[in-house]
Amino acid sequence: MPALVSSKNSTIVLKRWVREYGLRARFALGGWLQPRRTLQRAADLFATPLAIARVRARDADPAGAALGEVDTADGRIATYLWGDPAREPVAVLAHGWSSYGLFLLPWVAPLRAAGYAVVAFDQTGHGRSDGSRSSLPAFAEVLSRVAARYGRPSVVIGHSLGGAATMLALAGGLSADRAVLIAPPADPFAAGERFARRIGLAEHLAVRLFDDWQARAQVRVDSLQAHRAAPALTLPALIVHDLADREVPWDEGERYARYWPGARLLTTTGLGHHRIVNDPAVIGAALRFLAGDAVGQRVVSSPDLPYGFF
Repeated sequence: MPALVSSKNSTIVLKRWVREYGLRARFALGGWLQPRRTLQRAADLFATPLAIARVRARDADPAGAALGEVDTADGRIATYLWGDPAREPVAVLAHGWSSYGLFLLPWVAPLRAAGYAVVAFDQTGHGRSDGSRSSLPAFAEVLSRVAARYGRPSVVIGHSLGGAATMLALAGGLSADRAVLIAPPADPFAAGERFARRIGLAEHLAVRLFDDWQARAQVRVDSLQAHRAAPALTLPALIVHDLADREVPWDEGERYARYWPGARLLTTTGLGHHRIVNDPAVIGAALRFLAGDAVGQRVVSSPDLPYGFF
C-alpha cells in the first residue's frame, strides 16, 4: 500500500509539474510572438478565480446556516447566516481569492459561543455566487454590500484577499468596531509580480498587467496599497501572519500593522498561508482580541524599514 500511495502522489505531482511548465512555456513564447494578446490573456487569468472554489462550496455542508443572497451589479451573492443579526452583534467572515465562505466554518461555533451572529458569503465568481471574474476593489464592494444587508458588523474577519478587501471597505466608509486580518496581501503590484513569475510572463509585460483594468476602472492601483489606505483607519485591528507564508510574504502583514494606527501583529510559525486561517490557536487569539485583550505586538515605524515612518 505505501508503494501505491507513493506512486499515486508522484503521478499527481508529475501532472501538476507538466501543467505548470506548459503554462509557463506558452506565456514565455506568447510574450515573444504576440505580446499584446499574451498580456491580455495574463490579465484575464489574473482576474479569474480557480473553479475549484465552486466545487468545494457546492460540496460543503452549510452547518445549519440560513441561506440567503444579496444582489449586486454582477449578479447574486450567496450568503450564510447563523444567529440573529437584529439581536446579536454581527461578525462578518470574508474569504480569500479562489476560496469560498464556508471555508471559514471553523470560526462559526466559537463566534456563536461568544455571542455573535455570524455572516459568511461567497464573493463574485466564487462558491455559489454568480459571475466569473473579480478584483480587490470588487471584493471590497461586495463585502460592504453584504454588511449593509445584515447590519453594521461588530467585527470583520478577513483572510488573504478578504483581509485586504476588509481594509479597503473600512477605508471606504464601512463601519465596524474591530477587524481581524489573516495573511493579508499589502500590495497589488507585488501580487502581480508573483503571479507573473508563476506563469512565466516576461518582465516587460508584467509591469503592464494592470494597465487595462486601471483604464477601465479609473482607480489608481497604488491607492490600494496598505501603506496608503491603512493610515486613515482608527478602529483596533489584529493582523495575523505566518513567517512561512509562501503566497503572501510575512512582511506584507507587518506593513499593515505598521501603518494601521491601533493595529497589532501576531506572528505564527509553520502554518503557511491556508492552514493559519482555521488554526484553533489563531481563532482563540482572535476571540481574546475581540474580548479586549492585548494580543500580538505593536509595530513601530522606523526609517530603516521599507516605506519609512508613518
